[in-house]
Amino acid sequence: MRTEYITPVLSGLAHLQNYAQQWYIDKGLSWPSQPSVNKIDLHHHIVPDFYARAVEDNGGDPSGWPTPKWSPSSSRMIMKHLGIQSAIVSVTAPGPCIVKDPDEQATLARHLNEYAAGLRDEDHATFGFFASLPDILNTSAALAEIEYAFDTLSADGVTLYTRYGPNATYLGNPALEPIWRELDRREATVFIHPTHPADTDRVNQYMPQPLIDYPHETTRAAMDMITSRTLKKYPNVKVILSHAGGSLPYLISRFLTPLRKTAGVVSSWMAGTTHDEAAQAFRSFYYDVALSTSPQVLQTLLDLVPDDHIVYGSDFPYAPAPAYPAFLEDLESFDLTAEMRNKLNFGNAQVLISRLGKQVAELK
Repeated sequence: MRTEYITPVLSGLAHLQNYAQQWYIDKGLSWPSQPSVNKIDLHHHIVPDFYARAVEDNGGDPSGWPTPKWSPSSSRMIMKHLGIQSAIVSVTAPGPCIVKDPDEQATLARHLNEYAAGLRDEDHATFGFFASLPDILNTSAALAEIEYAFDTLSADGVTLYTRYGPNATYLGNPALEPIWRELDRREATVFIHPTHPADTDRVNQYMPQPLIDYPHETTRAAMDMITSRTLKKYPNVKVILSHAGGSLPYLISRFLTPLRKTAGVVSSWMAGTTHDEAAQAFRSFYYDVALSTSPQVLQTLLDLVPDDHIVYGSDFPYAPAPAYPAFLEDLESFDLTAEMRNKLNFGNAQVLISRLGKQVAELK
């Protein structure tokens, strides 16, 4: 087949695949009754075609998770079903870091941010965005994109991944302090999304890394920030942890309980922090409930985390299709007061995304 015919044929097939996927989610799944349309979704991904191609051209997602088909219409479709009024979109891992050349990486981040800003500009009430950054170990490039994203594009915040570089450079690493200083100066909202660990080997064929390793990576990054006193040093930054904080709420007592009986000087020397400082840092994070609305997880969050630090997230379009009605059903059937449901659905997010403060009506 001649080359000039291949591109439109492939484009047509991709369009059909996207349409089929949307039809299955829209018509082929059993959805619970329509919830009130008032949620602000702080964990909602976009996958522009040029980004999907960049991932494919650079060996695919290292986590082993397939890159889904996506379009703005598919986002609007899922938002209708889930009761989402506004989605703050982001690009999940590996993001611009999939490209190894620093200049090309910065170009991809810029392209993603301008695309997201264009989506927002078409419909301010429906979309906002967390900016993508090149590898933040490349300090000058990351700071340049932070400046452009906030000052030119008016981003709602930034996305950081849990780890950068080929080794264990998690978010509390001293090399990243210039990034935190700038984000603190801007009083930025920071959405932390897990990426693959340094070891990308699967345990078995049924366990792509996002299944289990991603929540653990969030826990590693959060604990690195707690023991490095990142939030104490940069108190103006508002940090959202994905997926209910991964395994952090379950494991935090493993760290805090011994510190309760340890003198402050000793605990600072042994653990980098004290019991009270670590407990405060844990409670200072915001926790989104993307793929995390089972009764057990919600109850754990409510028992351990201030109720004004829990926010809604869908993780569209990376979850398996049946996950969306299933997790919606769990959330809508969980016993919450109207006040608490309003906080989780939109009230707490309005604190993080202040421009949305007057756009979402309270439940009646």
